[in-house]
Amino acid sequence: MNIIDTAHATVAEYPGGSEALGPRVGIIPAVLRSKVNPNNTTHHLTLVEAARVMAVSGDHRMLHALAAELDHVALPIAGGEGVDDSLLDLTLNQSQAQGEFAAALQQALADGAISENEMRAIASAAAGKQAALTLLLRRVHEMHKASSRGPVVAIRGAR
Repeated sequence: MNIIDTAHATVAEYPGGSEALGPRVGIIPAVLRSKVNPNNTTHHLTLVEAARVMAVSGDHRMLHALAAELDHVALPIAGGEGVDDSLLDLTLNQSQAQGEFAAALQQALADGAISENEMRAIASAAAGKQAALTLLLRRVHEMHKASSRGPVVAIRGAR
């Protein structure tokens, strides 16, 4: 499905449609309907409006359609709920995800052919690996921003 069709479907399939979603995202319902109408060539959602629609509706098809159109994928990042964000735990979680990915790949390659189920398992493990690494990087970045000493600069000859 293309981006325009997914925008239309997101609004049309939201419980109550544009009449319910419009006020929640700060757009007059008739204007929202017009902006997502696939036959309208003059008015469209801005990126900020599209992000609000996705956030409020919980429907991320527009994001996935945009990513697919650009030969990319969008993956949700699990985080926060029930996850200890200590650097050690995040590092170990990333290592575990790497191991799960390697195991899925090794199992799939064992017979020299990759089945549909094996491909799904590899893709799922790869997504988990990416999410774990992204959480680790986010935590390291937060630590860097919280540091009062700023960036560390290496000095030649210093020990």
